[in-house]
Formats: sequence, structure tokens, C-alpha cells
Amino acid sequence: MTISFTLLVALIGVALLFDFLNGLHDAANSIATVVSTRVLKPHHAVIWAAFFNFIAFAVFDHNVAQTVGKGIVSATVIDPQVIFGALMGAIVWNVITWRYGIPSSSSHALIGGLLGAGISKAGFDGVVWAGVGKTVGAIFLSPTVGMILALLLVLVVAWSSLRLTPMGVDKRYRKLQLVSAALYSLGHGANDAQKTMGIITVLLYSQGLLQGGFHVPFWVVLSCQAAMALGTMSGGWKIVHTMGSKITRLTPAQGFCAETGGAITLFMATVGGIPVSSTHTITGAIVGVGSARRLSAVRWNIASRIVVAWVVTLPAAGLIGATFYEIAALLSR
Repeated sequence: MTISFTLLVALIGVALLFDFLNGLHDAANSIATVVSTRVLKPHHAVIWAAFFNFIAFAVFDHNVAQTVGKGIVSATVIDPQVIFGALMGAIVWNVITWRYGIPSSSSHALIGGLLGAGISKAGFDGVVWAGVGKTVGAIFLSPTVGMILALLLVLVVAWSSLRLTPMGVDKRYRKLQLVSAALYSLGHGANDAQKTMGIITVLLYSQGLLQGGFHVPFWVVLSCQAAMALGTMSGGWKIVHTMGSKITRLTPAQGFCAETGGAITLFMATVGGIPVSSTHTITGAIVGVGSARRLSAVRWNIASRIVVAWVVTLPAAGLIGATFYEIAALLSR
């Protein structure tokens, strides 16, 4: 189905709105630890995170965009109505969870919305199960890897700090946390912005506007990175509070371990083309550094509520996406 230029621009605008809300919703993931440890003030932290969100395109290839564009729902199924349903499913769910300060996954909201709209159109035959399998697997794997890496980093930090006074440790890791926050924001900007790149690219592909096969145009790359960075600069303070202090209290050294563990996890997933959740990843890492002190240091009731939100996100966004697809399909008849 070929659509008008006006409608094409409008859909791209909705995609960039989702990307902006993704940055807004997930700002806490990038800055929660560095703010809660008082290494940076909130308004300085969001600028720091937004800068590294934006420049991520210069570091990573577009493997995640390829997966989202044609590895979740077959590109032959995609049409403007499916794209609209996917984006609205993700946007509505993001707004609901942002409103109530629930750190759910923007990534999986988009995947859920895309699946809901795609299945509503073509049934389960249009689903690319290999891509869905590795994405769903990452729901459980990414926080686990983040937690394990953070725990290992806690051991390394403890061993390397034996000769330092507590004040010396604090001083060292206040500086190093700037580096770890930058690395985490770089990974976040790479993995999350590429999901919107994939959506816009497959929309252009469905309209026959890409020459030379499925690839991400450079203007799409810059637009998506900029939208995410602007969203990050707008902040998400309720979720910052949940991520930075409600799960467990952090010192600068622990914040460094959490951010670095999360960053390494995001780097590996991005290189592998796996659309993971930065929310899941940093939550697992924060739980890891908290439990390294003692298990009671983690507020498990808060962590369990977050896990419930993870499980609910895919089906909830899917139902919303399917509903908006049906509305769009009905209006286009």
C-alpha cells in the first residue's frame, strides 16, 4: 500500500515522538546512579547522558535496527497501519508507565506493539520467531548478565582499593563514575535509538523508497539519535528516584560497578543485533551491587514490582498495538 507524502511524514514524526519519549522514559537508566551518588547534579547529568546518547551512531553499526526492521515481523507484512499500531502501542504503554514511575522497557513496548499489530494483520505466519526468541530471551538474560558483571566488578574494585582509605575510594570513583555513566549512555543511545531507526527504515522500505536493499539512511540515523538525546535531556525524575535510591542505596564505587556492568552488557547486545532493554540491564546491575553488600540491602519488593512490569509490557503493548492497527485499518478502507 502506497501512502501520501503527508502521511509518510506524519508516521515518521510519530516514530520520532516515540524515540523522544523513549529518551524521556529511559533517562533514569542513564543518570540514576550518578545522580543518586551526588556525583553530578540532575541537570548536569542529563546533558552528559544526552551527549553520549547522540554520538553513539559514530561507534556502533546498525545491527539492532536490522533486527527490529525485518527480524521481528516479516518486512513483507509491514505496512503503514502496522507501523502506526506498533508505535501507538509503545507510546501509550510508555506514557502509562512513566506517569506512575514504573521503570518498564520502552524497547519491549515497541516490540510488543509491533507483534500485536503484525499478528492482527497477518496472524502468526508473519512473525519471525528466531528474532522474537532472542528478544524474549534477552528479557531474562540481560539483567542476569548485568548483575553478574556488576558483582564481578565489585570484587575487582574491593581488591584494587585495599590500600585506600574510604575517602580515597570515594574520591577515585567519583571521577571514574563520570566515565561509567558516559559508557552506559553510549550503549543506551546505540541500542535504543536503533529500534526507532529500524521502524522508520522498514516503513521507507515498504513504500519502495530505499535503493540498494534494506539499509538505514544517514538522515534517519541522525534524526533518531537527536530525538533520543532531546528526550533524555527532558528527564524522568520519578523513575530516577526508583532506580537510583528505592532499589538500594549506592556509593560512587557501587554506581561505577552498576553502570560499567550495564554498559558492557549493552555493548555486547548491540554488536550482536539484540534489542535489549536498558531498564532491565541497569536494574539487574543495581541489584547485583546491592546484594554484594548483603541481600537485605536490596528492597526486593520494589525489584519484584519492576519484574512484574517487565513481564506485562510485551502483552500489554501488544494488545494496544493490535487495537490501534484495527482502528487504522478500518479508517483506511
